[in-house]
Amino acid sequence: MLKTLLRCTAMSAVVLTTAAAAEPIKLKLANFTSDRTSLYVDMIKPFVDAVNSEARGELQIDVYSSGALGKAPSQQAQLVLDGIADIAFVIPGATDRFPDNAVVELPGLFQGLREASMVFTGLATTRTLRGYDDFHVIGALATEPESIHSHAAIASLDDLRGKKIRISSPSESAALARLGMQPVLMPVLAVSEAISSGAIDGAAVAPALLQEFGIGRVTSYHYLLRTSAGSLTLLMNRKKFESLPAPAQEIIRKYSGAWIAARFADGYERANAQAIEQLKADARRKVLIPTQPELDRAQAAFKFVIDSWAAEAPQNRKLLDLANAEIVKYRATR
Repeated sequence: MLKTLLRCTAMSAVVLTTAAAAEPIKLKLANFTSDRTSLYVDMIKPFVDAVNSEARGELQIDVYSSGALGKAPSQQAQLVLDGIADIAFVIPGATDRFPDNAVVELPGLFQGLREASMVFTGLATTRTLRGYDDFHVIGALATEPESIHSHAAIASLDDLRGKKIRISSPSESAALARLGMQPVLMPVLAVSEAISSGAIDGAAVAPALLQEFGIGRVTSYHYLLRTSAGSLTLLMNRKKFESLPAPAQEIIRKYSGAWIAARFADGYERANAQAIEQLKADARRKVLIPTQPELDRAQAAFKFVIDSWAAEAPQNRKLLDLANAEIVKYRATR
C-alpha cells in the first residue's frame, strides 16, 4: 500500500510539473484605443498574431483594449515602466519623455508614411533617440502626413487663416501658425467633442482616423495638404524583455522593427487611400486639393520650421542629419 501511494504521489508530481512547464509565459499589452481602429488592425494585431502563432505553448501576448489597463494616452509608457502592462501602444507626442521624436514629426520631411516609418525604425531600434533606454522598441511607426479637416467652410488655404486647428506636435503647430492658423495641441480622442462645442474649427489628422474617432461626423471640408506625420510606438519593458528565455526574445525580435513597419505601412496606406475615396464619393463633403502656389507656400513654411528646429540645438542638427541619411538610404532601395 505504501509503495502504491508513493508511486501515485510521484506520478502526480510529474503530471503537475509537465503541466506547469507547458503553461506559456503571458504578457499583457495595453491598447488605449478599441480593437476596431486601423491602428489596432494594422499595427498591434499583426504583431500579436505572429508572435502567438510561432510561440504557441511558450509565450502568449494578451491584448487589453479600450483602455482596460489605463485610458490616458499620456500614461501608456508609465504603465509599462510600472509593470501594469508589459507592452503598450504609446504615442510619443502625448508625453515629454521622448524629446527627439520631433525629428519624425517635422513637416514636409517625408514622402509618405512608409518612408517615415522605416526611418523612425532605423533611428529608434539603434537607440539613437533619447527616452527609450528603459524600453525594448517593438514598433517605431509613423502615420500618413496629416491633412486638415474643418467644420467651417473653406475653399482655399487662405480660408484657414485664423481658424483654430487641432495639431499633434509642436513642429506641426509651428508650421500651421506660419500659414496663419491658430494651432491647438490636443489628443485625437478629444477632437470630435472639441469641434462640436466650437472650441476648435477643425483638426489635422490622417484621413483613416476620421471615422474611427468621430471626426468625420463633425467635419465636411477636407483640405488634403500633407503636413506632419504623427509618431506611434509599440514599447516593451526592457527588463521584462531581457528576463524572457532566449527563444522568446528571438521570436519578439523577429516580428519587431522592419517587419512590423512594413505590415503597418501596407495596411495603413490602404486605409488612408480608402478613406480619401470615401470622402470624394460623398456629395455632402468638399474635398480640396491644394493648388501648386498653395503647395509652394506650405513647403516654404515647412522648410522654415525644419531649419529653425535644426538651429535650436546641436542635437537637433545631428538628428536631422541622421534622418536625412536614413532617407537617402531608403530611397536608394525603392
